[in-house]
Amino acid sequence: MSAPVTITLPDGATVQLPSGSTYADLAASIGPRLAKAVVAAVADGQPVDLDARLVDGSSVRLLTPEAPEGRDVLRHSTAHVLAQAVVRLWPGAHYAIGPVIADGFYYDFELPGGARFSDDDLDRIDATMREIIAEEQPFERHEHSVADGLQLFSDQPFKVEIIEKVAQGADEVDAAPGDGVVTSYRNTDAFTDLCRGPHVPSTGRLGHFRLQRVAGAYWRGDEQRPQLQRIYGTAFESEAALAEHLNRLEEAERRDHRKLGAELDLFSFPEEIGPGLCIFHPKGGLLRKVIEDYSRQRHLDAGYQFVTTPHITKRDLFETSGHLSWFADGMYPPMVLDEGQEYYLKPMNCPFHMLIFKSRQRSYRDMPQRYFEFGTVYRYERSGVVHGLTRVRGMTMDDAHLLCRRDQMKDELTRTLEFVLDMLRAFGLAEFYLELSTRPEGKAVGTDEEWSEAEATLREVATASALELQDDPGGGAFYGPKISVQARDAIGRTHQLSTVQLDFQTPQRFDVAYIGADNARHRPIMIHRALFGSVERFLAILLEHYAGNLPTWLMPEQFRVLPVRNDHHDYAEDVAAQLAARGLRGTCDDASEPLGARIRKAKLDKLPYVLVVGDDDVASGTVGVNRRGSADPERGVAVTTLADELAEQVATHGAPESTAA
Repeated sequence: MSAPVTITLPDGATVQLPSGSTYADLAASIGPRLAKAVVAAVADGQPVDLDARLVDGSSVRLLTPEAPEGRDVLRHSTAHVLAQAVVRLWPGAHYAIGPVIADGFYYDFELPGGARFSDDDLDRIDATMREIIAEEQPFERHEHSVADGLQLFSDQPFKVEIIEKVAQGADEVDAAPGDGVVTSYRNTDAFTDLCRGPHVPSTGRLGHFRLQRVAGAYWRGDEQRPQLQRIYGTAFESEAALAEHLNRLEEAERRDHRKLGAELDLFSFPEEIGPGLCIFHPKGGLLRKVIEDYSRQRHLDAGYQFVTTPHITKRDLFETSGHLSWFADGMYPPMVLDEGQEYYLKPMNCPFHMLIFKSRQRSYRDMPQRYFEFGTVYRYERSGVVHGLTRVRGMTMDDAHLLCRRDQMKDELTRTLEFVLDMLRAFGLAEFYLELSTRPEGKAVGTDEEWSEAEATLREVATASALELQDDPGGGAFYGPKISVQARDAIGRTHQLSTVQLDFQTPQRFDVAYIGADNARHRPIMIHRALFGSVERFLAILLEHYAGNLPTWLMPEQFRVLPVRNDHHDYAEDVAAQLAARGLRGTCDDASEPLGARIRKAKLDKLPYVLVVGDDDVASGTVGVNRRGSADPERGVAVTTLADELAEQVATHGAPESTAA
């Protein structure tokens, strides 16, 4: 008889089972509830199916569907069901890839005869998917040689291309490079899909899903390749979890910054300019000014020095920095000027800041140098991926670059991270965690020792912040690792905001130095820091976080005075002037439309304060106050009392909702 296998669980406990036992058997040995719930497992860091055999001595985590990795298994299995349903409804359809994405999945298709999906087709596909689920088809894993895989999928050109790429050593969505073996999952004789896995045991474990929309997508994101049709969907472990997610999506749609930007007349994207290029209207421009002015003052108070750099530069600068070697795909093509000289729109500000440091001799007493710039940069994004203000081609980076001595490095990083978090809190964001992005293999410059030191220092600083720290292996820039500040918004979504990067390489590439106390040249350490990320993206996040109801200090128009009749207009102007004298921003409306309509419009504009003045107010020097968030207007408020309230809100970054409460 074979010796039993011993498995170590996450809590350190060990379990012994007979040789040949599976991960499903392991779950059953722990308890019937777990056996019923588990969808897959992770053994020594590798995801596996439940019917795979246990390996003696391995460490195992069993995945249940409410856990993030378990949900991924549900979603990927549901994507396979989607592909099978499409093939049933459109025989001869080509199916490409169907990966899991944040909160869902998608699958790309090419339909026979150039047919196109419509949104109405989603109901038919949904019904067919539920038939497949009811059939409780098993997910059966099979391994194939490359030759057999090519034969199996000979009628699926996208799968053939994936297998050929894997044979050349590529790491593909559906298959990993290895020893000449590719894997598939068979549901029926009529449907098999190329896939790494794992999957749920059978389609009967699925069912809490929703198909969401149809979109176009180029194969491999290449505009020169076939345009496929993409179906997006999501899946959860229960109807309740699905309903909660769909409600959150509805709320996110209501908060969409593109919709709010149009409704509040903040910005637009004219077709005449091109995709991903935004113009800010007067209200949006004023909102940006408020944000940028506050940031400038905070930077001055924190010892930063303001710099300004041009939008274009000769090729040589980005050759030296390494951007043309590592970032060329994200740059606009060059302009050829001055008898053949190539000029580039800048995608980054950091090389320019290096030239500022290099422009004169620096002493160890001059360190650190903290340069700050609202610098507009340009990055080429494919037109299909630009998205409102969150993914643009022209953006303003609130960029800081700090050059310090090695003995100052840790303190400067700590100080920078504290500054970043305090600034974000000032804008009303309160929930954060950190990510540490490490060396990208094959895409990095510098020695192992430099990267190890940089990563260890960042980890020490991040850990000392007492915030949750997650690892992002391989996510660093080509010149150094980074800490990313991830912020949760009002509806629980996570956004990457600030980054703090540690860079030993760029000072070397530019051969910059300071003179030390020993009168010798020493290489400074560089810290890259973007606080908002970009002003445009930060503004989008704020609009969605507040659903357009920005705090009083940020609102371009903080109040609007509405006279009941035209003969109240002079008094309304006087009220507006008194508030303006206190540094408050607002307007005075006329009485050309009915009062109720004007109040409704002001509320749709999400104004913090709508002020109404009539006969009694003119006589007593008061106003009627409609605070945003309150259904009960307050009558007879003294103008000075109101001015004090608004000024207090501006000073404390408050909002009228707190007063109304």
